[in-house]
Amino acid sequence: MKPYAEMTKEELASEYEQMKQIYHKYQGMELNLNMARGKPCREQLDLSMDMMNVLTSDADLSCADGTDCRNYGVLDGIEEAKELMGQMMENDPANIIVYGNSSLNVMYDTVSRAYTHGIMGNTPWCKLDRVKFLCPVPGYDRHFGITEYFGIDMIPVPMSETGPDMDMVEKLVAEDESIKGIWCVPKYSNPQGYCYSDETVRRFARLRPAARDFRIFWDNAYGVHHLYEDPEKQIHIIEILAECKKAGNPDMVYKFASTSKITFPGSGISALATSENNLVDIKNQLKHQTIGHDKVNQLRHVRFFSNGYTVQEHMMKHAAILRPKFEAVEEIFEKELGGLGIATWTRPLGGYFISFDACSGTARQIVDKAKKAGVTLTGAGATWPYHKDPNDSNIRIAPSYPPLEDLRTAATLFTVCVRMVTAGNMLNKMNTVEV
Repeated sequence: MKPYAEMTKEELASEYEQMKQIYHKYQGMELNLNMARGKPCREQLDLSMDMMNVLTSDADLSCADGTDCRNYGVLDGIEEAKELMGQMMENDPANIIVYGNSSLNVMYDTVSRAYTHGIMGNTPWCKLDRVKFLCPVPGYDRHFGITEYFGIDMIPVPMSETGPDMDMVEKLVAEDESIKGIWCVPKYSNPQGYCYSDETVRRFARLRPAARDFRIFWDNAYGVHHLYEDPEKQIHIIEILAECKKAGNPDMVYKFASTSKITFPGSGISALATSENNLVDIKNQLKHQTIGHDKVNQLRHVRFFSNGYTVQEHMMKHAAILRPKFEAVEEIFEKELGGLGIATWTRPLGGYFISFDACSGTARQIVDKAKKAGVTLTGAGATWPYHKDPNDSNIRIAPSYPPLEDLRTAATLFTVCVRMVTAGNMLNKMNTVEV
């Protein structure tokens, strides 16, 4: 099929009518499929079921140092858990705090602490006239939700395959003291699946922000989430804390990670890695918030994995489940949309999402049409601050949760919606039909 831009009015009208008929057939199927969030599927969750057996009622629940994990204490996490997370995050266990199941919760707390009490003696953000955050776009909606909740102004920064526009980042942070942070998903980014280049990481480390309390919120959510076993397809990025230390900016980064999509999202463990100065600042607040997080769960993870190499083996099992789903979606997109000139999409090597860009002004219509036919997608605009995609074009595709055959159905229906909406909009502009 020729590109839409080369079609005559008659050809576009024929395409629109054909897609509308197929769409109505899907509506009659009463589908109820969900691709809205990057949730692990049942088969992925089953991979960790043996973790439920590593601690039994007669198990020794003491750490190597003799700490009884059933009791109070150990504010920053048991040493074995810090070592496990340190191997996974490529950081010294001494620079790590282990938390509960959600790294998002840790990020929220980190912003909240800065807002109410300030960072390392600096003015609390709530006492400032204006606070701003840089937000690479498209990006993670829950990041944006945190800063929006605190009334922080969000400034979009364009993303490329090598990371955020660093010329823009460097200029803005150097000139504006009210810019206090930037959200980053450096590896297999949400939603594009992009990975920051070594040069991008080094430019982050060399930033010279006007604000002394500027921090990089480095969400390494997908650090071990490769889709392929081939080492040449497994992306590795250089470690940000080490680079910041080399550049004379040891305190500039908060690095987050969790086992949420490794074991059980509802009951994993999370961690923050940062400098010694930041750790002192954080623990000063944390001691008033908790006596310690779930050490029994930390011990459960340690005994299930034992080391970072075991984590890597475990993640290859996840990849074997996820890879066919990503490849199925990409195959369907190429078959149904390739060459039409109406959409582009990413082909990630890891992570949980595919970023899809439709024609400008169509994303909300496409998502709405898909929902009316029984397929729920992430809301259009969600990948931008304030849910306002200026082009109304980006849609996040989450292939992980549905069974493969359901996913094929959902992806095919999605392409029908893309073609129908795009053809209809083009015809409307030609004033030939009403949709």
